[in-house]
Amino acid sequence: MEVSGKYNFNATPEQVWEKIMDPDSLSKTIPGCEKLEEIDTDTYIAHVKLGVAAIKGKYEGKVQILDKQKPEHYQLNIEGEGSPGWVKGQMVVDLVPNNDKTTLNYKVTADVGGVIASVGSRLLTGVSKMLIGDMFKKLNNMLKEEESVNSQ
Repeated sequence: MEVSGKYNFNATPEQVWEKIMDPDSLSKTIPGCEKLEEIDTDTYIAHVKLGVAAIKGKYEGKVQILDKQKPEHYQLNIEGEGSPGWVKGQMVVDLVPNNDKTTLNYKVTADVGGVIASVGSRLLTGVSKMLIGDMFKKLNNMLKEEESVNSQ
């Protein structure tokens, strides 16, 4: 499965980078994240509960941040499994400055197995894009709230 897209943030690349690299912020923005625990530098165990279509269920997985080039590029390696199946993949992210804003470009490549694999790539692609979009929207809202507090 491959999914790619972009999201526009109302913040500088440095501001987006700081928020994305903050485990507390990430745990609040990852859809269904119940717990995110650091097990090593830039390596986390995520406990996620999703209630969307055929990927509904509880998952536990390892997330590792690699190839960090602050504030413009990083890669996430993801391995997880739960009752509906398993996923193994990577997400490459590039932050592109656009005046005082940032365009985040992402590309996800993943292999899936179990019940999840039986739902078809179109449904999986759509659900994946929705979840990624929700995550970035929450992150953008956090940045807006922070900016609002700082400007007062």
